[in-house]
Amino acid sequence: MNNQNDFKPYVPADKVTPEITFTSIVMGIILAVIFGAANAYLGLRVGMTVSASIPAAVISMGVIRVVMRKNSILESNVVQTIGSAGESLAAGAIFTLPALFLWASEGVMEKPDILSMTLIALLGGLLGIFFMVPLRNALIVKEHGILPYPEGTACAEVLLAGEKGGANASTVFAGMGFAAIFKFIIDGLKVVAGEITVHVKGFAGAIGTQIYPAVMSVGYICGARISSYMFAGGVLSWLVMIPMIVLFGEQIVLYPGTETIGAIFEAGGASAIWSTYIRYIGAGALAAGGIISLIKSLPLIVTTFGGAMKSMSGAKVDSSLRTAKDLNFKFVLISILVLTILVWLVPAIPVSFLGACIVVIFGFFFATVSSRMVGLVGSSNNPVSGMAIATLLITTLILKATGMTGAFGMMSAISIGSIICIVSAIAGDTSQDLKTGYLLGATPKKQQIGEIVGVVSAAIAISGTLYLLDSAWGFGSEQLGAPQATLMKLIIEGVMQGNLPWTLVFIGAFIAVVVEIIGIPVLPFAIGVYLPVQLNACIMIGGLVRLALDKMKRDKEEKEAIVNDGILFCSGMIAGEGLVGILLALLAVFGLDKALDLSVKLGISPVVSNIGGIVLFGVIILSVLKFSVWKKRKQL
Repeated sequence: MNNQNDFKPYVPADKVTPEITFTSIVMGIILAVIFGAANAYLGLRVGMTVSASIPAAVISMGVIRVVMRKNSILESNVVQTIGSAGESLAAGAIFTLPALFLWASEGVMEKPDILSMTLIALLGGLLGIFFMVPLRNALIVKEHGILPYPEGTACAEVLLAGEKGGANASTVFAGMGFAAIFKFIIDGLKVVAGEITVHVKGFAGAIGTQIYPAVMSVGYICGARISSYMFAGGVLSWLVMIPMIVLFGEQIVLYPGTETIGAIFEAGGASAIWSTYIRYIGAGALAAGGIISLIKSLPLIVTTFGGAMKSMSGAKVDSSLRTAKDLNFKFVLISILVLTILVWLVPAIPVSFLGACIVVIFGFFFATVSSRMVGLVGSSNNPVSGMAIATLLITTLILKATGMTGAFGMMSAISIGSIICIVSAIAGDTSQDLKTGYLLGATPKKQQIGEIVGVVSAAIAISGTLYLLDSAWGFGSEQLGAPQATLMKLIIEGVMQGNLPWTLVFIGAFIAVVVEIIGIPVLPFAIGVYLPVQLNACIMIGGLVRLALDKMKRDKEEKEAIVNDGILFCSGMIAGEGLVGILLALLAVFGLDKALDLSVKLGISPVVSNIGGIVLFGVIILSVLKFSVWKKRKQL
């Protein structure tokens, strides 16, 4: 084990440089809102979010160092710390909170208001930060050299490469601009198709692709392997299960459908069969995948929690050093107590005293597990959805056993699940940020304050974003499938009411088991089963672009630079499309979207629209190459 006392950060402990400044706070809040809102939009569409830490670090370094001519790496670190909190809060919120809107659309309860969602997100985010504070010395300092914290280390490397910050920041901004234009052409002006689907006569299946820069960017960032697992799940749903359902059940009325399968297919095609039946199979696969990932992680979770507690009890630190100062421990404990009481007593949050106790117990456990696991395997492999599923199952069973059923019981269960999901996501993000600060020589207390600023600003932005998107299109719609939240809703309904089409759910669960047995990562495959194949195909194309760049015959350093520039450009495209998507939602709410629609005014035929979509998709791919391969050819 490395001796942490031998480690010397980039900025020495006895040197004081600007960290929390007006510039860093304002920039950080802007990035927290942008990446939080954009990731909320992305997650509701494709069921996953992407890390905002590295793009936030690049933008902060580019603006502070190049535009403002300031040489302050710790100030940039605070911007990145605040900015990345938005993405993590979005990830926790979108997995659960949209279930409340889904129930409202079914008449089960009233639509949640912005205040209640803001409070749930805010309390969960703050608890995640405060639970992590006493763990910092144990996990970040004492186990330096043991826990690598991949994203945190990568952010530190980005910030240390300050002389490249300007060019890299311009790549992110270029991605935002290009995607904003593409999105506006597709969904604003509607002069080209946003989705192309191919049907074969006499065959009930369908295949096609979406034409969206953010969706393709997810595939590029995830890589060809993960993209192929998702695409394989989509192929199974749309080219195997949908044709089989139609072939064998054409004259049958099968619950939850109310007409014959043939009539459903005749009215809405493969998409109608998907929405009526395949979604339940996909939900079963997702639930089983989350539980399987949690079971596989159990040994690590147990040793992680035990190791963290042992490290914390034996951790000693010289708190006189600037780089060792955390938030006051008494303040942290009082804050946790106050937040717990607020969870229980605030009328806008439907959680009882028992529910508040569940939040504290599960929240601290999963915050501890999340903080250490992201240090070992990275944030992408942190089984947050599995933890959320386990929490919801246990919570719903406890609430039902104590007589808390009906709409209030369901609202209470999803609120508890939301808070714990957000706690896990924020604790993991805080750990990565504190690792970055440890390597650079930041003041932990100032980073923790930055996390609080990021959570407060993102909580307001994300709750407003959720309300806006639901008002424009509705969750569970073609535009916003909200797969994770739909799954959480089905789990609660299954326990509380027992009225799910269990045969379909179990078919999905056992598909997930088979996939796990043959060695395929089950969660990306299960997401592919759940989502429309057109979306999976677009992700697959992004994965193939990444594969082509990975296979280039270049020296290692040049290839890494090309691939990383592609990642930064794609991260910018995700943010750009998300922001324009929110703008279009705002226009739709006020009824102004039809004024922009040129498809009818110009009389564009479906054939021309499809051809235009294909051409635009080619331009999207070329733009990625322009800011990765061709950019490097000019530079090197």
